[in-house]
Amino acid sequence: MDVIDRVRAFARTELVDRQAYLDSFADAPLPLYRRFHEAGLANWWLPAEEGGTGLGLEDSVDVVSELSYGDAGAAFTLFISVLGTSMVSLYGSAGLHARYLKPMIDGGTFCATVGSEQAAGSELAKITTTAVRSGDDLVINGDKYFSTNADFADFLVVIARSTDNPSGVAAVVVPRDTPGVRIVKRWEMNGLRSSATYQVSFENCRVPADHALRGPGLRVLEVGLNASRILIATTAVGVARRIRDHCMDYANTKTLRDAPLTGNAVFAAKLGQMEMQIEVMRTQCRSAAREFDAILSRPDAADEFLRRGTLKSALAAKMFCGQTGWQIASVGSELFGGLGYTHDDAIGKLVRDMRYVAIVEGGDDVLRDLVFSRYVVPVSKRT
Repeated sequence: MDVIDRVRAFARTELVDRQAYLDSFADAPLPLYRRFHEAGLANWWLPAEEGGTGLGLEDSVDVVSELSYGDAGAAFTLFISVLGTSMVSLYGSAGLHARYLKPMIDGGTFCATVGSEQAAGSELAKITTTAVRSGDDLVINGDKYFSTNADFADFLVVIARSTDNPSGVAAVVVPRDTPGVRIVKRWEMNGLRSSATYQVSFENCRVPADHALRGPGLRVLEVGLNASRILIATTAVGVARRIRDHCMDYANTKTLRDAPLTGNAVFAAKLGQMEMQIEVMRTQCRSAAREFDAILSRPDAADEFLRRGTLKSALAAKMFCGQTGWQIASVGSELFGGLGYTHDDAIGKLVRDMRYVAIVEGGDDVLRDLVFSRYVVPVSKRT
């Protein structure tokens, strides 16, 4: 049985029939994440040279689609470490690889990326968290707003201002158990309730200076965001597939004018439209992932990623899937009539889970502006 088949089996066994539990805001991390590791599936993308499976991002699209078909929150928890591990893998020293990536393979554990702040929001150039040199160490102080997996992660990748970095911003690896790392609270989200996102504070956190990743911090973050944004977009594919199937199950028992709803031309047209949209979403996610994999396979991958920064294909995938997925969720909810606006049917959870795709790691307006400034404005006129 290959990885995709094993993930599909896990989703069917652990996720599909446990929607009430997964939507209950239970303590994190859920025990099912340990069972995912025991099945030999955790952190499936980590490099083969580190002892991982080394599955490419293109294949990861199908992995995440299957997981998010079962539950988007579980999928998000299980893949979002790709953001931090991509940065460490490309821009961390061999020592950081051995100390932080290898244990994730052996233990099926997590990392978290800590960037956003209350005032800065999506304008990360305005962050105020600092990493100040003190002898052979960096001392980190500041408050961060949203970080998924932070409480139970092995390590955090913190984006902070640093006079040591020529760009003025560094990405620094901080072990979760470092004195001064404090979880302020867990956010109670509208959707993805089986995941866990936290507000985090740093007070005089001291780590070795060599825990700073090579390269300008914000650019390094952009590189990592390419991978996570593509997989966030893929979440919409899995949730949309679940909505499609849920609508079909409902239509098999629902009658309209004394005939099954499945025989209604309006219903058929809406589901046909859904299927077309799902196919295009999946195609765009795989295309963006293929571009990422192609760069990653180059001997100069780290430098080439720094040169390119944010990939247009990754932005397009996240924006298109966020918008199209929301259209599918809206149509699916409407097909259930009044029941679709209650908590008594699973469609309500699917709608709430879908909404995150267009919000996290850059809302649509932020990404539209990024596409405009990076890919529409002529090169000679860019700042």
